[in-house]
Amino acid sequence: MNKREEIHHTGEASFGVQDGMILEHYGVNELHFDSVKNYRNRFLAVKPNHPWNGLETKEFLYKIGAWGKRRETGKEGLTLAGLLMFSEERIITEVLPHYFLEYRDETGTAYDERWTDRITSQDGTWSGNLFDFYFMVMPRLIAGLKVPFQLQGTLRQDETAVHTALREALVNAIVHADYSGERGIVVTKESDGFVFSNPGTLRVPPHQAFAGGVSDLRNPNVCKMFLLIGLGERAGSGLSNIRQTWREQEWKIPQISQQESPARTTFILRMISASESEIEAEKRTIESSLNKEGWSVNKEINSINKEFKSVNNEFYSVNKRENSLNKGINSDNNEWNSLNNWLNSYNKKIGSVNKSVNNRTLASFEKESKEWLQEDNVEEHVGPEAEEGATGEVEKVEVKEEEITDEELWQMAEIARKRKRLSPKVMEEVILRLCAQKPLRLKELADMLERTPDGLRNNYLGKLLKENKLRLKYPDQVNHPKQAYITVK
Repeated sequence: MNKREEIHHTGEASFGVQDGMILEHYGVNELHFDSVKNYRNRFLAVKPNHPWNGLETKEFLYKIGAWGKRRETGKEGLTLAGLLMFSEERIITEVLPHYFLEYRDETGTAYDERWTDRITSQDGTWSGNLFDFYFMVMPRLIAGLKVPFQLQGTLRQDETAVHTALREALVNAIVHADYSGERGIVVTKESDGFVFSNPGTLRVPPHQAFAGGVSDLRNPNVCKMFLLIGLGERAGSGLSNIRQTWREQEWKIPQISQQESPARTTFILRMISASESEIEAEKRTIESSLNKEGWSVNKEINSINKEFKSVNNEFYSVNKRENSLNKGINSDNNEWNSLNNWLNSYNKKIGSVNKSVNNRTLASFEKESKEWLQEDNVEEHVGPEAEEGATGEVEKVEVKEEEITDEELWQMAEIARKRKRLSPKVMEEVILRLCAQKPLRLKELADMLERTPDGLRNNYLGKLLKENKLRLKYPDQVNHPKQAYITVK
C-alpha cells in the first residue's frame, strides 16, 4: 500500500490518528530548517526555562509531536503533523496531493480586480508549510484594525479582543482542516470582514462548537505545536470566545456553513453592525430578561413592563453617575404617576412599591428618570429618615450599608451570564453596579459576567476608567497583584 492510499484511508480516522501517522521514509532532511529554527526561537521566547530548549533537533521534534518512533519495529520518521508544519510544499504534496494554502486580500479592489494581495503555498517564494503560512497571514489579517490607546503597566497595549479572535479563527482553520480533502485552506480578507474556509466538516454540531467545552480535533498534534508557542485554545473554547468577542462589538453573529461534497467548512466573520431588527430583538429580550430578573438581588420583581410592581433596590441608582437618584424617590412627580418608595434594600428591610407605574418599557422608564434628574438637579443624599414636605421634595430614605455577599453579587450579574449579547450601555451599568458594592478584580468580573478578561478590559473597563466612572484600587501600581476596580461615586 503506498503512502497516498494510507493517508486517504486514515483521513477521517479516530481521534489522534491522522496527523500522528509516522512517515518512515521522511526524515529531518525533508524539513525546512528556517521554519524549525523560527519555531524553536518562539518556543524559547514563550517558555525560556523549559527543559526542551536544550534538546537536539530530532529529540525536540519528538517531544512536540513532529517526529515519531514505531516501538514494534524500531523505525522512525516525521509524523504527518511534522511534515505539515515544517516541510516544504513540494514534499508535502508527495504525501497529500490536494494540499493547498491561500490568502487573499479583497479590500479596496477595483471592478476588474480579484484581489490586492495574494499568497499561495505554490508560488515558490516561501516554504509553503503551515507554520510559515500562519506568520505570513496573521499580520495581513490584523493590518488596519483600530487599537484604542491603553497601557499595560508602562507599555502600550497593541492588541484587542478582535486581534485575539482573528488569531484564534486562523489557528482553528489550520487545526481542523482535512488535508486529504480538496481545495485546501482559503483565508479571505474582505472590506467588511473575514472568511476562513477549510476542507472537512466539523466533528461536532455547530451549536456545540459555539457553546464550547467539547474538543474533537482532526489534527491534535498540529494543535499541540501551536499551543506550545502560545497560540490557540484548549477544550474547544475557540469558537465560543470568537462569538463572544463579536457580540461585544455588536457585530453580526459569526456564521458557520458546511457542505458535504466536497466536504468543506466556512467560517464567516462580518465586522458590520447587527441589523435594526436584530437590535430590536435584542432589546426586547433584554427587557424581558430584566422584567424576570428585575436587576434584583432578592428576585422579588414581578412583571416590570406591565405593572412595575415591587421594583426593588437594583434601581436604587437609576443613574448613579449623573447626579443620580441614590436613595429613594417621592411619588409626587407626574411623570411616574405615584411610584411610591421604590427602593427595596438588599436586606429586604425597605418595602416595595405597591402602586403601579404607567405602562412603559424599562428603557423608557430609565431614559425619563435621567431627564427628570437633570432638570431638577437632584443631589445624591442619604437622609436620616423618609420625610415628605409640602413642596413635593424628593423623599429621602435611610439605607443601612451592609457588606454584600458573593451570592448577591452573582445574582446581580446574572443578566449578563444569561444574555451573551448585551448592549454596551447595559453591560457598563452592570459593571458599575457590581464595582459599587466592593472592589472587584478583573478575574472576578470575568467569572461573574462570563466574559473574557481581554474583552472586558478592552471594551468596557478601559473606557469607564477614562471617563472616571471607575477607578483603580491601586492607581500608582497598575500591575499590582491585587488590582481591583471601584465605581466612582
